[in-house]
This record gives sequence, structure tokens and C-alpha cells, in this order.
Amino acid sequence: MGYAETYARWKQDPEGFWMEAARAIDWERFPTKALWDDEAPFYEWFSDGMVNGCWNAVDRHVEAGHGDRVAIIHDSPVTHSKHEITFAELRDRVASLAGALRAKGVEKGDRVIIYMPMVPEALEAMLACARLGAIHSVVFGGFAAHELAVRIDDARPKCVIAASCGIEPGRVVHYKPLLDGALAQATHHPDFCVIFQREQEVAHLEAGRDVDWHAFQYGVAPADCVPVEGNHPAYILYTSGTTGQPKGVVRHTAGHLVALNWTMKNIYGVEPGEVFWAASDVGWVVGHSYIAYAPLIHGNTTIVFEGKPVGTPDAGTFWRVISEHKVASFFTAPTAFRAIKREDPKGECVTRYDLSCLRALFLAGERADPDTIEWARAQLGVPVIDHWWQTETGWTITGVPLGLGGVEPKLGSSGVPMPGYDVQILDEGGQPVGANTLGAVAVKLPLPPGTLPTLWNAEERFHKSYLAHFPGYYETGDAGLIDDEGYLYIMARTDDVINVAGHRLSTGGMEEVLAAHPDVAECAVIGVRDELKGQLPLGLVCLTKGVNRPHEDIVRECVTLVREQIGPVAAFKLAVVVDRLPKTRSGKVLRAIMVKIADGEEFKMPATIDDPAILDEIRDAMRALGYAKA
Repeated sequence: MGYAETYARWKQDPEGFWMEAARAIDWERFPTKALWDDEAPFYEWFSDGMVNGCWNAVDRHVEAGHGDRVAIIHDSPVTHSKHEITFAELRDRVASLAGALRAKGVEKGDRVIIYMPMVPEALEAMLACARLGAIHSVVFGGFAAHELAVRIDDARPKCVIAASCGIEPGRVVHYKPLLDGALAQATHHPDFCVIFQREQEVAHLEAGRDVDWHAFQYGVAPADCVPVEGNHPAYILYTSGTTGQPKGVVRHTAGHLVALNWTMKNIYGVEPGEVFWAASDVGWVVGHSYIAYAPLIHGNTTIVFEGKPVGTPDAGTFWRVISEHKVASFFTAPTAFRAIKREDPKGECVTRYDLSCLRALFLAGERADPDTIEWARAQLGVPVIDHWWQTETGWTITGVPLGLGGVEPKLGSSGVPMPGYDVQILDEGGQPVGANTLGAVAVKLPLPPGTLPTLWNAEERFHKSYLAHFPGYYETGDAGLIDDEGYLYIMARTDDVINVAGHRLSTGGMEEVLAAHPDVAECAVIGVRDELKGQLPLGLVCLTKGVNRPHEDIVRECVTLVREQIGPVAAFKLAVVVDRLPKTRSGKVLRAIMVKIADGEEFKMPATIDDPAILDEIRDAMRALGYAKA
């Protein structure tokens, strides 16, 4: 059954469609129905089923006789090592870790923060939580202490599981001092911390609080899987909010298992036993859905890659991994391909490897520009598929479902809606618009299984952020259009969250940091176009009266502040001192106009602008940084 028939079948009988999909996973108790809508517009799926995430990702494959199949391949060019773990080994390792956590008091419903690099132990920590019914919250390894502290205070974890360090090309990132700094800042204090000591750096353990990953498992009985309700949270994943206070996206257990399992064959086109690789990080949603959970639930081999697209050692590292481990389906961000293309424009590295195993390349995380898609297509000779989804949804909203078939990719489009998503383009008044008309991209409620039911401890904020603006719809925060054939084109963010190399970062959060500098009176951060990373943040700061220090010193301090408070992931290096910011008469900073100036685009002078002369000053300041070219 192809895409059109499958989508029509879902539309006709959503309940039946998802109940059938639910039969593909193991249940302790099968749910009596799929959708729970008595609290609309808050919806839940499979709420009265009983299920365990770790059983479905690990144990069931061992029980089915696939214990010798490789579950995880750790390929780490930064440590020059490779390591395979079978499903049977993974079950024993996870059961042992879960047993040790349980012996220290971690139980169903407790939160556990995980702060780790790209090592198999990060996945083992996630699965050990799932085994016990504990709720994990993975924080991107190396995120600044302040950001980690904010998440500790929001999630209130019973324990933190961290590594001693992460490895970047040419440097060791010291995780433990960042964790110690976060715990000193946080008002909530976890009962204990588990530290995975890496040989590249052995960290100091605080007596009475920190335990060693291996030592604390000694002599402890392994834990069995604890069945949880279908609507029990599997995890919390924090995403940038526009206010700078991060939003804790909640993922319910059953819907997440059912939806992710369905996507592996139908969207990504892989059969159990094949190798699937998502080159992302466990700290982001792609790492949760497509490194840790979906491949393992479906019985695929997943790759945990600790390296970069270029420089570890060269622009051929992705091709080496694909060729060596026989990757059938590959998923990464367009940024990675832009970096490879910049280093190896002729694709000479590609010719060194046999890539005949690869059937498709999937891109997501930001808009894939046609240039990059065409280059990738020419190099690899396989379908290159751009698809679109969000941290909030956990899986594809629009794409080209390789397994279902019947849909061809279109350049510049993120594809067609997947079963479960009724995607509409709305005008400001919430009315659907016709084909090829730009508007707000929204999804008719209810959202499908596996998507967010709410935000952690912030139901009102969930309603306000996503449901209030267009009643009856989920507001995606993206603007776009749908063509005559039903393909979606995402054109822009509707707010000021910027996308740096596939990582969504709030400009508001960066502005808060800059504003804290003693010499800064006011500031604005905008996202400017960048060939490599998609967007980069650019800061404009106005100084407090009477400050006459060298501007370059202040700019340097601002850059350092953002790096310390938000982390290197923000890639904040561009800042300039200006006399004043362009505003409306009511005092709103005209950020969108400044973005257009920086990117050298035409714009209409806003009727509400206070003083049009300011725009020329801004243009001159940006030219000094190499932007605002005519």
C-alpha cells in the first residue's frame, strides 16, 4: 500500500490506524483504545496500556533470538576507537546499570539528568531509566553550567549521570567542572551523581555525592523492566523558548514507541537487522528519536558517532563510516553537508569508498538549500530527502516516505504530510488559505502519537505557546506554503528563534546574557545568513552613557559571556557597538528589518518606525562585520 492509500486510510479511521500500528510493539497490557480526548485540546494516546520502553528496545529482540545481532556501533575518530555491542550485551549492561540506580533509590517517576558525550553509555543511561520507569532528561554534553543548572531546577532530578569529559577535535571538554558549577548554582540538589570516567580525563569525585559508573554497579542485582502506563512520561527534552526559560517537551511512553517503530520501515525504508545512522547528538531530539530509540525498537543497528563531518580526519569520514558499517539509510543536518562540500567541492573523498550499501540520505534540522541537495545527489547517486519535524513532534511532520513509496522528492520542499498530520496553512485570522499562499503552518488537532502532550510543569505555557493562537490547531511557529500537489515549503521561522547548524537557539536568551554586561544599556541579537551553519547570531549593543572603553574590549567580553552562559553551541562571535537600535514608536525593536539589512535583502520601510535614519547607521555597522552587502 503506497503513500496515498495509507494517508487516506489514516484519515478515514485514525483510531483503527494507530491501534493496528500499536500491535507491532510488545505490551504488558494492550490499550482499550488509541485516542483519549476527554480533556481536549489536551490529547493522549494509549493511556490505559501498560508497556516498557527498554523491553521494546532491547529485551524483546534477545527473547526473539536476535541477541547476537549488533545493537550499537560506537565509531569514534576523536579517540581512534571502534566498538560493537550486541543486543544481549546491551541488555546485561542496561539491567546492571538500572539495578545500581534502583539500589540508590531511583524508581518510577523519578527524574534523571544525563550529561554525556557521544558514547554508548549515554544510550545505556537512557535505557536504564526507561527500564525503571524513571524519566530522563538529556542535556547536551558541554552545555554551559548556567544552562545545566536551569534544567536541574526545572526537572528536579534524583540523580545526574555524567561523563568526566567530552572530546572535540584537538581538545578535551571538561564536563565534571561544568557539572560541579551547575550544582553550585542550582537550588535543587540531586541525591547523587554517577560519573563515567573516560581515560582521556579522570575527574575528581566529591565524597558522599559522586559515585563511579563501574564501581557503583559492583555486586548489585540487575533490574527487570517495570511496566508503565501508556501516558507515563518517557523523557523531558528541553528546547529553546523565546523567553530564554527553556521549555521541557514531554514525551509519553506508548505513543513514542508506536510512532517511532512505524517510521523506521515506512519513512526511512529499513528492515530489522539493517544498519541505520543518524549523525546527530544524543542531546538533541534526533539523537533521542533516531540514535537511541527508533532503530533499537525496530531491531536495527544504530551508530553512535563521536566525530565531525570534517577534520576527523577529513571530509571523507562520513563516507568511511557508511562504507565500513554498511549503512543502509543515513540521516544528518544540511550543515554537515555544507561543511563537507566546502572542504571537498569536487567530491574526491567520496570516490575512495564503496557506498553501494547506501539507499537514501535524509536531511532535517533546518531548511536544506537546493544547492546542497543537488551536490549530495550528484556525489551519492541516491535519493536525497529533505523532511521537516520539530523537537515537539519527535518524528516527521512532512517528508518523502521511502518505505511506503509513491512520492518523489521536490527540490526546496520538505515533502508531504505523514499519516497523523493534517497540515494547513492559515492566515492571521486562523482561516485556511489556498495553494501557493504563504501563511502560518499549523497542524489540525489532535497531533499523532509520539508528539508532545504538554510541557513539563507548564501546562498553561504549553497552551499559550502552541494552541491558543489558532484554536483547534497546533501552531508550529514556522511560515510556509503548500503547492498544488500537496507539498509543503517551509520559508521562515515566525519568531526569533534562530537555527545554528541545526540547533534551535533563542536570540532572546542571548540578549538576556548581553544585557547583563555592566556597560551594555540595550541590545538585540538577530540571526544572519551563514553559508556553513545556516544562521549565525549577530549582536548589536548600545553602551551605557559615559562608557568610553575600547569597543573591541566590550565586544570580546560580550562574546565570552555568551560562550559561558549559553555555550559554544551558540557560535556567538559577531557583535558590534551601535549608537541606537531601530524601533517602532511603541518601542518594539525592529529585528526582522535588521535581518534583511544584514542579509542584503530589500525591505519595506515600516510605517511605525521612529527614526528611519537609524537604519543607515545599522547598515554601516554591519558592513564593518562583512554583512549588509548591497
